[in-house]
Parts: sequence; structure tokens; C-alpha cells
Amino acid sequence: MGVMEKIKEIEAEMARTQKNKATNYHLGTLKAKLARLRNELFVEQSGGSGGGGGEGFDVARNGDARIALIGFPSVGKSSLLNTLTSTESEAAGYEFTTLTCIPGVLYYKGSKIQVLDLPGIIEGAAHGAGRGKEVIAVARSADAILIVLDAGKEGLQRHREILERELETVGIRLNQRPPDVTVTLRKTGGGGVRFASTVPQPLLGPEPEKIVTQILREYRIMAADVLAREEITVDQLVDVVVGNRQYKPCLYLYNKIDMVTIEEVDELARMPNSMVGSVARNFNISEDPKEDDLLKQNLWKYLGLTRIYTKRKGTCDAQWEKENPCDALFCASSLC
Repeated sequence: MGVMEKIKEIEAEMARTQKNKATNYHLGTLKAKLARLRNELFVEQSGGSGGGGGEGFDVARNGDARIALIGFPSVGKSSLLNTLTSTESEAAGYEFTTLTCIPGVLYYKGSKIQVLDLPGIIEGAAHGAGRGKEVIAVARSADAILIVLDAGKEGLQRHREILERELETVGIRLNQRPPDVTVTLRKTGGGGVRFASTVPQPLLGPEPEKIVTQILREYRIMAADVLAREEITVDQLVDVVVGNRQYKPCLYLYNKIDMVTIEEVDELARMPNSMVGSVARNFNISEDPKEDDLLKQNLWKYLGLTRIYTKRKGTCDAQWEKENPCDALFCASSLC
């Protein structure tokens, strides 16, 4: 039985297993096996390197940060790149206009931000469908991800859920932070897994140490000390054990809001980590790359960049403020 068949078999078993305290241990074991098999499949499909771009996807890193545009075909990624960076990326009314990675540079608040327009991905991209392997490999190298969605299609087709699932499958965690868990392998001394936690662990079931031990055994770890400093889930514990997860800030942009009702726009705007806009109508997205707008402000926030101004030695605060009007998040002047 191949890896894909094993994955489908485990997924089917998890789907028909009821979630309760009695099955918590069994489900935890299945999740550990599933994560291990998916990791093996991803490494196998990428030639054993765990990533790497194909032809047209090897783009040299440039600037202070990198943003990857991800979305389904024909949602406006190329038009957005052209608007943000003045780059000429072909945009048309048919799907898969962009077939390779197109880079551009956004100049904002004195920084250079590299923006990558990637081909549209489809369901099954995590397993290589539609050049999804190359697209996801580039996404893993980005400092932040901008998922572009079609506001008119989201209500029926649930593209957001599909993209989140595809990225989750290959180990990209969106808008999450690494769990505060430490796994220390023991080379000497007694065997076995010792689990300790500074807080209760209700999500690991009534016997947390038992399920932690079983998950580590799936990865052939027989002697280790595990310390959890926060409440965690089985999935988070597996992420720590695997050790190759990427935690990325992600902003969701619902484009083409001029095609839906005001009630739908209001509902989409209230989604977590989301904003609405229209590239064609310049709603929240300025036509001029040098002009400030809501999208650029949000990208700056999600990248976590900070402007720092310095002043010459011997310059008083009043003189420095006059010469350098400050709009920075942090400033060397005591007046700010």
C-alpha cells in the first residue's frame, strides 16, 4: 500500500470515529500517523529536499521583506501586483494567466517589500496538483502571505477553507505562534517519556502522559522529557515533534467587492484577519503605488516592520523634529 492510500485510509477512519473522551487517545494516535505520512509524502514529492522551486519559481530574495500572493485562478492577483508595484504581470479574463512566479517591489515607508505573484492553485495543491508544490514551496520562504479571494464566489465555493487546508497539509500555520512546548531527547539514563505541564491539559484527554508517549513513539522517540507551558492540542504537539512547521502571518483580501451586496461586504469585512477591497474600482487599494491606502497599512502591520529614525549627536529634540517630521512607530526623539 502506497503512502497516499495509507493517508486516505487514516482520513476515512478519523471521519467515521466519534469525538469523545473515550476515543481521544485513538484519534491522537491517528493524527500523529497522518502527520508523519504527509511529511513523508511532501519530502518524497519534492525530491527529498522538503521544498525547492521548479522552472520559473527560483526568485532571488530582494528587499526588506517578502510577501507571497496566493489564491485561486482569476481572483485578481496579477492586477493587484500591477497596482502595488507597477510591475507588468499579464492579467486576463481567463484562468491560469500567470504560469510562473512574477516578482515586484513595493516601496512603502522607506522600505522595499518584495511581492510575488504566484499561479493560481487548486484543490489538491498540497499533493502537487496544478503546480501546487512549487507555489507552496515559495510560500514557505515568504515573511507574510496575502491570500486573495473573490468576494462573489466565496459564499458558495468556500475557497478560504480550501486554501487553509492545503497550506495546513504541508505544514504552514497561518496566524499562529509556535506552541510553548519543549521536547528534550535523553541519550543516557532510563528510558520512557516523562511529561510535565505547568497548566492543566484538558485537550489531551484524561491521561495526557499516555497520549504524549504514544505520539512520540510514532516518531521513534522512546526517551524524552516533554514540558508544556500552555494548554495545547494533539495537533500542536505533533507540530512540535515534527519540527519543520512554518508559522506565517496571513492577511485575507476579499477582492471584487463591487460585484456583491453591501450586506455581503459587511459580513466578509468582519471575518478574522480580513479586509475587503476592489483593485478595479480602487476601493481600499490606491491606483498609485506611491499613495498610502488601507491594504498597504495592513501589509505593513502583518509584516511587523518598524521605522527607526536616528538623530545627529548634539541635535536638540526641537530642531530634529523640525527637520524630520515623524510618522514612525518608534522614534529616537523623546517628543514622540
